Amino acid sequence: MTTARSLRQIMATTDVHSALGAGGPLLGHLHQARADSLLVDCGDFFEGTGYYRLGRGALERDIMLALYDVVAPGNHGWPHYFEPDLHQRTVCANVFEDSSGNALFRRLRIVDIAGRRTAVTAVIGQQAFKSIPAGQRSGHRFSDPVHALRELMLTHHHEVDSWILLSHSGFEQDLQLAEACPFLDVVFAGHCHSEHTEPERVGSTIVLKGQELAVGYAVAERSPEGWVGRTASFPDTWESVLPPRLEAVREQIASIDAQLAEPLSRLVATYRNRPLDRRALLRELADRLCSGLGSEAVVLNETAVRTTLLGEVLTTGDLLTIEPFDNELVEAQVAPAFRKDPAALLTHLTERAGPLITSPDPLPAGLTSLLTTDYLADTCLGSRAHPAGLSLGSAIRSILTNGDDQ
Repeated sequence: MTTARSLRQIMATTDVHSALGAGGPLLGHLHQARADSLLVDCGDFFEGTGYYRLGRGALERDIMLALYDVVAPGNHGWPHYFEPDLHQRTVCANVFEDSSGNALFRRLRIVDIAGRRTAVTAVIGQQAFKSIPAGQRSGHRFSDPVHALRELMLTHHHEVDSWILLSHSGFEQDLQLAEACPFLDVVFAGHCHSEHTEPERVGSTIVLKGQELAVGYAVAERSPEGWVGRTASFPDTWESVLPPRLEAVREQIASIDAQLAEPLSRLVATYRNRPLDRRALLRELADRLCSGLGSEAVVLNETAVRTTLLGEVLTTGDLLTIEPFDNELVEAQVAPAFRKDPAALLTHLTERAGPLITSPDPLPAGLTSLLTTDYLADTCLGSRAHPAGLSLGSAIRSILTNGDDQ
């Protein structure tokens, strides 16, 4: 991947989440940068838009194999990192096979950057690991990132001059990692979904994160004073001659663009020509589901839904942007320990899935079951009674359009 190139810097993306619209800026800019940059990704390249739902991950895989040298696994798209070609480029120091104790991925790569032997490794944070759907991480074990990184350093310290970390943990957690592991020269951050993109110093370590959703990237390079970093945005337009493999990807993106533009139904007035308020949408949905299906309660996580700017008509692309993860609604049993303590139930779920919407609010004591998504039921409750026969996407469409056809 890098043998014919003289590398002077490292360029990192993170949390692209299948944001492949137009395809030009990301593909063209990274293709040109490959000439003298080690291209890396900090996880969650997959899932999050209609490009993933309609393309089933093939576009993202082809882009990563054509452009990237080293990638960290993210909680989204976890199974893709085990596909043979992509697995060869994936590094992670702190996840293992439960039965054998063997590392699930290569633990580091050593690459020459500006004449320095540079170790590139990765970790995934505990919250991110626990966010992987339970069935996808069955048989996999998480270990403390600090312990894993220190062990790696002690094993390989004599082989390398610099240490680069790709982290899928969150920016605040990465600042703590940098403090606990001062041998790290650069930490590329991911998973945080924050607007923080300014580089920060923790001792001699620089922590930086490019903008998510294919908006920007981060760069680290070696200077006489040490490693320095910066962030930048991809240009709005980028015209370049791409290799055949990437030209084919761009053509496939254009084909999916046409599918995403297909109109579905006219939006109701309250949602027309404005950015979607996902919390208000989920509140209306939870109340309607609770009363309409006769459930004891409804619990939905905000992160199941994304916001977007809506027009007059709901398109396929709008709907797949709003609900990109193909969740199904299920009736899930509430564990006996939580039945008399709904506050503890909400704390348990919030720690694992982020902000919640419930109906009724507050939840009553004595709950034995609740209507929720299959993701929350499987990953956070460890329980699934039976399908409700309704997808989250179709329920959202009914709220946005009242079931009207165009």
